[in-house]
Amino acid sequence: MLSAFQWVGAHNMLRTLPLIDELEAALASGTDARRIEMLARITDLFVGGASHYSEEQIGIFDDVIVRLMSTVDAKARAHLAQRLAPMAKAPSSVIHMLAFDDDIEVARPILRQSERLEDQVLLANASAKSERHLLAMAQRRSLSEALTDMLIERGDREVVLALANNAGARFSDAGFRMLVKRCTGDNGLAAIVGKRGDIPRPHFLALLEKASNAVRTRLAGTKPKAGGAIESVVATVIGGLRDARHTSPNFAAARAVVERQNRIRRIGEADIYQYARDRKFDETAIALSMLCDTPIDVVERALQDPGAEIVLILAKVVGLSSTTTKAILLLRAADCGMSATDVDQAIESFERLHPDTARRVLGFFRTRVRKPAAPALPPAVAVNG
Repeated sequence: MLSAFQWVGAHNMLRTLPLIDELEAALASGTDARRIEMLARITDLFVGGASHYSEEQIGIFDDVIVRLMSTVDAKARAHLAQRLAPMAKAPSSVIHMLAFDDDIEVARPILRQSERLEDQVLLANASAKSERHLLAMAQRRSLSEALTDMLIERGDREVVLALANNAGARFSDAGFRMLVKRCTGDNGLAAIVGKRGDIPRPHFLALLEKASNAVRTRLAGTKPKAGGAIESVVATVIGGLRDARHTSPNFAAARAVVERQNRIRRIGEADIYQYARDRKFDETAIALSMLCDTPIDVVERALQDPGAEIVLILAKVVGLSSTTTKAILLLRAADCGMSATDVDQAIESFERLHPDTARRVLGFFRTRVRKPAAPALPPAVAVNG
């Protein structure tokens, strides 16, 4: 009977009647054992020659295997999944059905490994299936930002830990914000997230603010992967934001850019507006610190604080317009949980705030935060010398 499977190389495999007859007989009245045996034979045939099959031939295998797998038990489906999961040209409908199987032993190898699952299919799976399905997806070799957003939102701690440990997972800004939020009260997760080389500095600062001393100590001296937002963490970060800032090459580069601009032309409102519009957190903080003559600690904490009051005070003291102030608020809005309505209400408060009141409050903050030693700002010079 094996000679019946020589239809593989034919132009139209559906014309091979012995195979079709055998398939129909197995589906109509065959025993479970006969169906499992036939599924194994067809899978062997496919796996043995998949690299040489055309899309049309793979489509025929797809139809045949789908019909058979719907009649066999979970153990047989799981064995099929294990064989097809690593295959780049696995039949797509079969892969889809296996991925959505309620039995995690069937779905797991497909969700972890199969390259035949497009992002939209994975998103649909993540929105509907069990925590164990989510965990399998969290262990994929690579994950898109949209998928990690969904997994963080729906997943339990085990799922989020798997994501945080996955070097191939990409996170959106919103995804990192959710990750940091999930770290509250969870030292193990916070330590893992803090060591990621791709965590943007604003989110790292927010993580440090929330972290316990134990987590800060665990992060001391670690070196996230090259190319990330933070090349290294200071030997002790227990001092908090200032130490983290001093060891950040991104912050140093941003300071160099802003100071170079200040040498050419004194930093002003137009620069702050552009930095904020371009979502350059470090440059915005540094420029605002310069313009306000206020310690960077105060400015960074203002940009990270859930309330907008200190930002409004800083902006009012230096005479920023409502437009620029709103750009600064929008830069920080997502990370601080501010809605569009919150931003509009803050601008209304800004317009009512009296400059003298703002100066008095800022003076209070200046006395509470000691400005770190730094060379005086060089005087502005004309571009043409």
